[in-house]
Amino acid sequence: MIRIDEQHGGAAADAGSGASATHRIRSVLAIRPFRRLWTVTAVASFGDWLSLLALTALATQLTDGYQAQSFALGGVVATKLLPALFMAPLGGVLADKFDRRTVMVTCDVLRASLFLSIPLVGSLWWLFVATFLIELCALCWIPAKDSSVPNLLRRKDQVETANQLSLVMTYGVSVISAAGVFALISKSGNIPGWDPSPTTTAHLALVVNGLAALLIAATVAFRIPEISGRSAERREAAPGLLAMLRDGAQFVSTTPLVRGLVIGIVGAFAAGGAVIASARLYAASLGGGDAAYSLLFIALFTGLALGMATVPRVAQRMPHNRLFGVAIVGAGLSLLTVAVAWHLYLALATVVLVGLFAGTALLTGLTIIGAQVEDAVRGRVVAFVQSIVRVDLLASMSVVPLLVGLVQSRTLTLFGQPAQVDGTRFVLFGAGVVAAAVGVLAYRQMDDRRDRTILADVKRALRRKRHGEPGLLVAVEGASRADTADQSDRLVRWLADQGVDVVLAGRSATDTARISAAVGASGVEGQRARALVAAAVRADVLAHEVLPALRAGKVVVIEGYLDSPLARVGDELDAADLQRLGAWATGSLRPDVTVLLDRDPRVHDATPVTGGIVNAWQVQRTLTEMAAADPGRYVRVDADGSPDEVAARLREVLTPVVERAHTGPLPVQPAPAQH
Repeated sequence: MIRIDEQHGGAAADAGSGASATHRIRSVLAIRPFRRLWTVTAVASFGDWLSLLALTALATQLTDGYQAQSFALGGVVATKLLPALFMAPLGGVLADKFDRRTVMVTCDVLRASLFLSIPLVGSLWWLFVATFLIELCALCWIPAKDSSVPNLLRRKDQVETANQLSLVMTYGVSVISAAGVFALISKSGNIPGWDPSPTTTAHLALVVNGLAALLIAATVAFRIPEISGRSAERREAAPGLLAMLRDGAQFVSTTPLVRGLVIGIVGAFAAGGAVIASARLYAASLGGGDAAYSLLFIALFTGLALGMATVPRVAQRMPHNRLFGVAIVGAGLSLLTVAVAWHLYLALATVVLVGLFAGTALLTGLTIIGAQVEDAVRGRVVAFVQSIVRVDLLASMSVVPLLVGLVQSRTLTLFGQPAQVDGTRFVLFGAGVVAAAVGVLAYRQMDDRRDRTILADVKRALRRKRHGEPGLLVAVEGASRADTADQSDRLVRWLADQGVDVVLAGRSATDTARISAAVGASGVEGQRARALVAAAVRADVLAHEVLPALRAGKVVVIEGYLDSPLARVGDELDAADLQRLGAWATGSLRPDVTVLLDRDPRVHDATPVTGGIVNAWQVQRTLTEMAAADPGRYVRVDADGSPDEVAARLREVLTPVVERAHTGPLPVQPAPAQH
């Protein structure tokens, strides 16, 4: 969804393919609390990577001999992963029970103290203890931070862009920055009077990290009060820690959406651990050395970046709940191809595909948690997923080397090229099968749209048009009939003035009467009956007005395609049920653009219906829920202001879409200045 927000300088958006990346990023970063939290995330991610480099380097420097250094290095990695085995759920409970800002500040102060203590103590045993405690703090800090992000945004559809920004910073910019800073510190022996010993440079890196943690604590404490989340009264009314821990586990195990998400993550990261653990030997089987090993990792992270970049565009055509399972299945099938690749170039191409699907699944999973999991349990879900990821990776990386060693290496000739077949091939093939199977299982758990097959969604995601006809279908939805009628008329007149062959469909004075007269019963039974009649009326309009015009290549504007008529029948029906009814009535034909006139519903008058009164805010709430469940269908336009101002915003948003369906550019009239 896109909302043209004049006070933040919103520009025209590409409504046909969603807002441009620049527009989406600017609209999210324009939110001051999120922008500050994103900066905090950047500093924290930089500190995490810098501490990993410094701690592993220091562990080897505090020991003598190759074997001792190997054990020390492995001990640091194990100590960082070990807390997730036992303590991760506790961090989620703290995030849901207490003030999230207080949790984050406390954890940052403790982390700063621990980082600064490591150079002061200067012993290996304290390095392990401090690392363990630092990871405990991180397990409490991350759920508090992640679960607060959706509360800082204006709309649920911004969660995806917010997660993109965080992932790019965590796994891209921060990694490069931390590696660069550590390299500079390591080369600081050129400074006169500076002790160039490796131990001292590692200590300096840890001191930098401790100071960064103090900076984060100060920023969160004094500059981002919005992180606190729920009111103190609601936090005090929450049950005890053990009860919340039990309730969180029950929520994860009994909610199909979250259960499918966890199942998918288990399979995806098990396969990811197999790839990481076998990458070096796999590169050798391709006849390459360290260079091939580096190229494989570059290919994997390139694919991750591409996947995370393409999610918003694909999600316009396929709901996140389905996209997640499809992405994991795609990663598994791509991994099967990696397992049988006999040449480095083919392996690189298929590894890019694995990364692309993995990046899609990662961003989609985080978006589902942020947009569809309630705030009251979001911290526990984040912590549980975080724990699963770490345990899964640790188990895979521990077991895979043993499995690889069970298979003897052989050399085969394929298409004139020698190919080495060893245990890595079988492990990768098995990991691909597991990921594909788990992806199917996750998809079945999370699929809430049984009215449309997955093949139909995939086809719709790949084609340019939503309906396959040469024309363009634009729906105007809103809580107020007066708003939708007026703006539909203005849009049709403007398009006609520009020489566009445009048709206004579904405008019949008898439609409302037919729906109202169909049934006079009150309550949910009457609302259900009116919904069925509304769907039938729209199906008739579709058959006799919309489809013939689309097939003739015309632009069709329809006032309330289906969402508004269904939302007005009553407030006791589930939005998902209404969407399924609408999909069945229209044969799943979707508009190319659905404009949602978004305004403060308190200024509306009540909308009368037979058997009761449906307030405008109730209609707006239902429409918002529909839009949040399928954001790719909607363009949100600010409808507060004069009709001329709203019409100008509507033209600004729709101009790029109509130009693609028209033979030439259309003049864009700027929105009137607001006073």
